[in-house]
Amino acid sequence: MDAQQFLAEFGHIVNAPGGVAKLRELVYQLAVTGRLTLQLEEDGTADVALLNIARIRQRLITEKKFKRSPKLESAPLTPPAIVIPPGWRWSRLLDLGEINPRNQAQTDSESVAMATFVPMAAVSENHSEAIAGVVKPWTEISKGYTHFANGDVLLAKITPCFENGKSAVVRGLEFDIGAGSTEFHVFRPISQDINPAYIYLFVRSPLFRAKGEASMTGTAGQKRLPTDYFALCAMPLPPTDEQSRIVAKVDELMALCDQLETQQQKRRTLQNHLRHATLQAVANSQSPHELQENWQRLEGNFGQLFSTPEDVAAFRGLILDLAVSGNLSDIELRHDSTGTELLETITKQRVAWSKETDDQEKKEAQSMLKKLRTQQFNVPDTKLPEHWIWATFLQISKAIVDCHNKTAPYVASGIHLIRTTDIRNGEMNLANTRKITEETFSYWARRMPPKAGDIFFTREAPMGEAAIVPEGEKVCLGQRTMLIRLFPELFNNRFLLYVIRSPSFQTRMVEAAIGMTVKHLRVGGVEDLVVPVPPKQEQDSIVEIIDALFEVCNRFEEQLSKKQRIAANLVSSAVAALTGIAIEQEEEPMKAPKTELVSPVRLGTPPDVKAQAPLATILARRNGEMRAKDLWQHWGLDKTIDQFYEQLKTEVTNGWVLEPTVLWLKDDLNVDKICFEDKAAKLICLIKENGEAMYENDLWRKFGQSKNAFDEQLELEIQNGWIIQHSPAESKVLQED
Repeated sequence: MDAQQFLAEFGHIVNAPGGVAKLRELVYQLAVTGRLTLQLEEDGTADVALLNIARIRQRLITEKKFKRSPKLESAPLTPPAIVIPPGWRWSRLLDLGEINPRNQAQTDSESVAMATFVPMAAVSENHSEAIAGVVKPWTEISKGYTHFANGDVLLAKITPCFENGKSAVVRGLEFDIGAGSTEFHVFRPISQDINPAYIYLFVRSPLFRAKGEASMTGTAGQKRLPTDYFALCAMPLPPTDEQSRIVAKVDELMALCDQLETQQQKRRTLQNHLRHATLQAVANSQSPHELQENWQRLEGNFGQLFSTPEDVAAFRGLILDLAVSGNLSDIELRHDSTGTELLETITKQRVAWSKETDDQEKKEAQSMLKKLRTQQFNVPDTKLPEHWIWATFLQISKAIVDCHNKTAPYVASGIHLIRTTDIRNGEMNLANTRKITEETFSYWARRMPPKAGDIFFTREAPMGEAAIVPEGEKVCLGQRTMLIRLFPELFNNRFLLYVIRSPSFQTRMVEAAIGMTVKHLRVGGVEDLVVPVPPKQEQDSIVEIIDALFEVCNRFEEQLSKKQRIAANLVSSAVAALTGIAIEQEEEPMKAPKTELVSPVRLGTPPDVKAQAPLATILARRNGEMRAKDLWQHWGLDKTIDQFYEQLKTEVTNGWVLEPTVLWLKDDLNVDKICFEDKAAKLICLIKENGEAMYENDLWRKFGQSKNAFDEQLELEIQNGWIIQHSPAESKVLQED
């Protein structure tokens, strides 16, 4: 290989997203194409090894000790257009040993033959990690499982384990033989001329894997690498001694890659701590002068503090907290009027409205006045500008109305029914809403039909999301949502929305929430939530300032995203240029069961205050339910995925965290036929649309009816033998074994 070219690209590769993983791919590829080590004349050629292997193979066939693959043996060897060193030869695993062999255990009448059982989970994606297993009597595992022995090479064949790189050289089995998951391919060399560790490098290289992924067959989530590809893929074979040198060099470089990853992780941890400290210093500024100094420090080190788009989220939170505490207000607008005067004006307007309106609106107005007369609330300790005041949602609103707490009947088209899942990050997403009829709308919205400018607020699943009803859209409150209507000439709805989205408000809201398992707010709890109230003119000014700063955030976020995309493309191009293989990058959803990070986890029995339960503590503060990926990131990006799962396992064992239920379609179930012929079949049709399985809570949301109706339907379809319930761990075993 060209050392200068590699050194020129090295920095780009390593520092790009996933760069070290790409570097590993590059090392594997260079290793198996003869560009990682020097070729020595005394090594001879691979012809010597091939002749020895052919002789041994023929002898084993004659002795009936070799498992042949007649259907594959007639296939021609088809090498790719890649140049290999002169002393190397193209070959195939089929020609070098046995494919998926069977073991013959040595037994006698006085002892029980033992062996090691190895499930898929015991094989690592990491380079050259030893496999783990459990010793069992051979008679218990000899049937129905894949056989292997010390010196064999294992390769996971099912998605996503194959794509994730699960593979191993079998070493250290206590009784020399083993059995395990049926989702392994196994190669057994028959000659000392073949180093199993070199075969391991080959099946991990892009030369094998790029075309292998394209050759997989089966349905999504259950795709497998065919045996014929495993056996027949053309493989560059170096002389025996060179194989050992290549393996040693790769091990050395992989150890350096490990060091690089450790250094990057430490650097990322330091950056996170530094960013947090800098943002905290800005937020805690005690004077305009101190705020200006801290802000300039933040601005001057922006590039060092923020390296990914996700980092900008913390900066947005800082902007909101500064804004809603009066630290970003225009000095000239202060003291023209006060928050107290604004509340008095709102009170007068509300009384006037109660006298002027009629019918249902009059009832709502009178209800508001009655609640206000008896409302009590605690004022936060946070200091506000002297002309601001704390007030409750009830005090600043014209009206607050709860939803009709039943599941509405859905139709194919009609009026948008806004569920909690349709409100995220201050926006109302109308792309995937359920629809209801005019008749249903009239009843469900009878208390107060929503109109443009109203705020929808979620009080559960999750609580604390809010969005403004857009112009020109007719919408209806879904379950666990509330409507907040302001006097638009007195209170800026976008200012209130920014307050709701601020970290300080979210913290107060969580403290006010109830519920041990899933945190939520009662209607009265929402009405009692407190917000800072500046004069209306100052609200308008603050909104303009936040808008301008968020626009800067958007631009910087896009720059970081673009930087990451360019870096990723540059890495792919560099690797392709150095290896001669272009690896297609497909953006796909994260695949279970490698990480199961898409799985929702929920709070179980609240741990004791002294218990080491950081994940349960985070869940308690975040409504009691989070996706595993979000939970990991909230715990700390400096924690590895293995550390996260180890902690999760501990807290699940103690009952502090609950795993969700996974619903699987029964094997060999003709879903299309059942859904067509049996009207009782509903859930299996929804699962089929998603693949082979769904988390129970996701299926309930997709079902779109009440929890009781869903539970009844689920029980029916389980009784019919259509659906099987498993935990994520059990589901993982199902996919692997």
